[in-house]
Order: sequence, then C-alpha cells, then structure tokens
Amino acid sequence: MTTTLTPGDVLVAGPVSWNRIVHLDALPEPTPHTVFARGAYDTVGGTSAGKALNLASLGRGVVLRTVLGDDDEGARVRDVLDDAGVRVLAEPSPDGRTESHLNLMDPVGDRVSVYLRAPGEVAAAGPGWDAALAAVDDAAAVVVDLAAHSVPVLAAAAERGRDVWVDLHDYDGVTAFHRPWAEAGTHVFLSSDRLPDHRAFMAGRLDAGARLVVCTHGARGATALDADGFVDVPAERVDDVVDTNGAGDGFFAGFLDAHLRGAGLSEALAAAAAHAARVVRSRALSPAG
Repeated sequence: MTTTLTPGDVLVAGPVSWNRIVHLDALPEPTPHTVFARGAYDTVGGTSAGKALNLASLGRGVVLRTVLGDDDEGARVRDVLDDAGVRVLAEPSPDGRTESHLNLMDPVGDRVSVYLRAPGEVAAAGPGWDAALAAVDDAAAVVVDLAAHSVPVLAAAAERGRDVWVDLHDYDGVTAFHRPWAEAGTHVFLSSDRLPDHRAFMAGRLDAGARLVVCTHGARGATALDADGFVDVPAERVDDVVDTNGAGDGFFAGFLDAHLRGAGLSEALAAAAAHAARVVRSRALSPAG
C-alpha cells in the first residue's frame, strides 16, 4: 500500500492492540470473589488506533506507524485499519505477537486495563523507517503517542522542526517515561486526573515552548491554553453512553481536524467535545466503527 501523503494527511505513531472488553456493574474489589459480566467483546484498541480511526472517520487521510505481530490478532487489527482507509506502516513485533489488553469497564467509564501481551522492543530503523521519515516530512500534522517504539519518530519530528502533537494521558507531571513527549510536544494534550494543579502545569509547558496545551476533565469538560490565555469548554451531555473507550482519542482527533481546517481555539474545542460525544455512543473506537 502506498504511503504517499496528500495535503491534510496526518501521521500517527504509536501503539495498537487487540483487546477484550468486559463490562461490569462495578470494578472488582481486591478480594477473591466471582462477578458476572454485563457484556464482553473483542475489538481493536490502542491510543494510536483510536486517533487514526477517528481522524479517518472525519475524512482525514492517515498514515499509522506502529508495531504488529504476524499472528491472528495482528491480522484482525490490520483488517480494521485497512477497512477504515488508514495506511499502516507496521514494524514487525520481535516475538511475532500483537499487543493485547483485557479492559474491565464500569458503567461510568472507569477502566482497569490488564496487559495480556506487552509490545516488544523494535529497532529504530526497521524496514518501514524510510517511509516513516518521509511521512514526518510531508504530513500536515505529526502525532506521536506514548510507546517505546515511537521514540524514534518523536526524535525525528523534533529534529526536523515539525509541530509535534502529543497525548500524555494521565501524566502526573513528574513520571520519567512521559518526559520526552512532554518536552518535545508543541501541542500537548493530557487529562487532569493526576495533576494537583493543571493550570500551573499548562502554564509551565507554555513557558517551556509549547504553543498549545489542552487538559481534559472527563464529564467536566476541558481547558485549553495558548498565547492568548485560558479557554474552558463544557463536555456535551450524553444520556445514551454505550462505551467510553476511545473518548479521549476522539476528542483529540476532533480538535486536530478542526485545527487543520483553520478553526480557532474555542471552535476546535467545541468540535472536539462534539466528536467525543459521538464516540461514546458507539462501542467502537470511532463513530464509523
């Protein structure tokens, strides 16, 4: 499959997985007991798959650089991405196995994620590296997610002076693993779940050179900061939530798509909230899933 980019295309680098989703009435207490699931199913997962699928559902061309095994799970992941029109640059998993999680979900969207198979280390310059570098140079936006195998893309994008869009998820502001993304990101997204003072953190990133910081608060909406100051947006009320998996990636994709269309900060935040609301009404990672 060709990876030639056209104007408006986005490069996403990071993890994909094949997941088992189990819905429970409540997350289990840490004691031996038996619970009955409200429902369960298998589906594609991973934050980079979520962003890629949501961007594709919004009409964006997407190149996804990731790691896949040559197992049945890897074939299922690739089929989902191919069907959505996502162009995959897959480095081979060293042990031949695709990343896999067991996600336990409660009715309000809280989650316990169990790694069944963790991603293996891959060489920085694998067989798809030249194509990945070309995508870094040509993409309208470069998105680099948290994964050891995406560090070479993060470094290459920074060295080439590209805008780097990063998602720090529930970063606490100090964990060493997240630091390269926090420092390289020109457009930084994260949640306030583990930040005692999210506005102070956001201002610190702007002072350090980031041009945009967006902090999400779940059902309480989101806060953004750029050179013009702070902007708050409420979350859209959704009474018919089906599955909250992918909501954050949907918010990110909705914002990025609107930004690339020339939207201002408030308009992009509103577009992000609206798209996230569509995501949670589906059990797939994107509304088109």
